[in-house]
Amino acid sequence: MRSKIIGTGACHSLVDVPNSHFAEHVFFDEAGEKLKDSLKVINKLEAITGIAARRYAKDNKVASDLAFEAAEAAIQNAEIDKESIDYIIVTHNYGDIPKGTRQSDMVPSIAARVKHLLGIKNNSCIAYDMIFGCAGWIESVIHADAFIRSGLAKRCLVIGVDVLSRVIDPADRDSMIFADGAGAGILELTSLDTGILATASATFSVDEVDYINFEGSYNEEESPGRRFIKMKGRKIYEFALVEVPAAMKSCLDKADIDINDLKKVFIHQANEKMDQAILDRFYKLYDKTAPEGIMPMNIKDFGNSSVATVPTLYDMVRRGQVEGQELHKGDIILFAAVGAGMSLNAIVYRVD
Repeated sequence: MRSKIIGTGACHSLVDVPNSHFAEHVFFDEAGEKLKDSLKVINKLEAITGIAARRYAKDNKVASDLAFEAAEAAIQNAEIDKESIDYIIVTHNYGDIPKGTRQSDMVPSIAARVKHLLGIKNNSCIAYDMIFGCAGWIESVIHADAFIRSGLAKRCLVIGVDVLSRVIDPADRDSMIFADGAGAGILELTSLDTGILATASATFSVDEVDYINFEGSYNEEESPGRRFIKMKGRKIYEFALVEVPAAMKSCLDKADIDINDLKKVFIHQANEKMDQAILDRFYKLYDKTAPEGIMPMNIKDFGNSSVATVPTLYDMVRRGQVEGQELHKGDIILFAAVGAGMSLNAIVYRVD
């Protein structure tokens, strides 16, 4: 017995923010020194990350609103009765932050708010939140799979949502990487040889715990006392290139799947060059070269929306919305992500 994804959905009621939006922006480095040429900064970041635009939540929306939209789309796609859902797991990192405010609001849980917005009356439908960095949606799917295989649930709704535009330092060039979004999937019990075949997870928190954290602004004069999301890009890159491919290989080997049978790899949309390097290193572990087109990407237009990247990308490919990418029944695919913690994970999945 295992679980399979029977429906997916994503939030698309977002505002498109192209790189030109930052043309008049003033950026500072870690030492608080002003960077003189904003256009040069923008072009360099796009060359490294592949990000030409990103999506932001509308001013009157918060994370729970985005999560609700994605959840509704997934329920409709799965063609199920929402009252049949046993668990709602919402993974995020910063909760609801209304535009113009500084405080994160996470009580009641975002999952409870989504259940309320969906109008689910079944009190036995359990709603809770998961905080696991950018790898949160995959980890929440692993939780849902465990509930289903253990008999605690027959159907789970898993949502990844973040509104990072409300926690970025406007003085930090890395702020251009981050985006807002929400993606959802519905998992259901299956006795067929489809769905989740194997999983792998790990948290590295001895030396790596502060690679992504909250710190003050690079321009303290403009944002006194405020703290924003910060990351040690080089350390994250070096960590990811070693540990993520190893976790992907461990998961694929656990599933007893030949690397040549792998059809698609869905990696957290963090950085185009980093993702490609992870993929290449993964295939190198098998003395292989990564096949052309095996890794769908949408980071160019969507940016890095943390826990929302993988479910949003998967939903888009399932619906035929990514050029040159499609899925077929029986395809073996691999999900993988890495994020704050530092935590990482992978899932090997056979498409139903």
